[in-house]
Amino acid sequence: MKINDVLSCKNFPCKDINNNSYLIPGLDLNPDKIKIVMISEVPPIDSKDYFYSNAKSFYMETTKQAFNESGHLVNSIQDILNLGVYITTAVKCGKIGSSISIDTIKECSFILEEELKLFPNAVAYLLLGDVAIKSFNYISKRNTNKLAISKGSTYKLRSQSFYYEDKRIFPSYIITGKNFLIEKSKRKMIAEDINNSFKEIE
Repeated sequence: MKINDVLSCKNFPCKDINNNSYLIPGLDLNPDKIKIVMISEVPPIDSKDYFYSNAKSFYMETTKQAFNESGHLVNSIQDILNLGVYITTAVKCGKIGSSISIDTIKECSFILEEELKLFPNAVAYLLLGDVAIKSFNYISKRNTNKLAISKGSTYKLRSQSFYYEDKRIFPSYIITGKNFLIEKSKRKMIAEDINNSFKEIE
């Protein structure tokens, strides 16, 4: 199954994104083998920097770093998929400015919700950054009338246990962007969160 064959944005209503950088993963995969879904913020403006473009793309360099620091040695996106991990973004178009509006996050959460339904055997969601957390909360609010993740700083939220339906949710930090390359304390916490998500499938 190719994800972008079954998911799409119909009319691009959002005003603070660049729809020329619209990206939904186009790889062919077996969704039944996915056990962990990692949700990042937005795709890059340049598609060459995306998770699924090549092993040396900017997004993959920082993602490989995160996995390797967690003790799960990978060299490519295929290695990550072989571990049962699928990576996507909460918002499907690159951002124009430094932030993304609540309206855009909410609008795109409908696509993310349908995307998550494609993986019936997923047991854990790893939410990488505030945009992913907010997007997931919109999904939860629509379906359960409550937030899946409590409001608060990610640092404090990481010590708590959250579930959506029967799946464990791990709020964590974004792994793409220049800050990830220099913030060693966050890198350590991301590695811990990756390891904890893998414990759900042991």
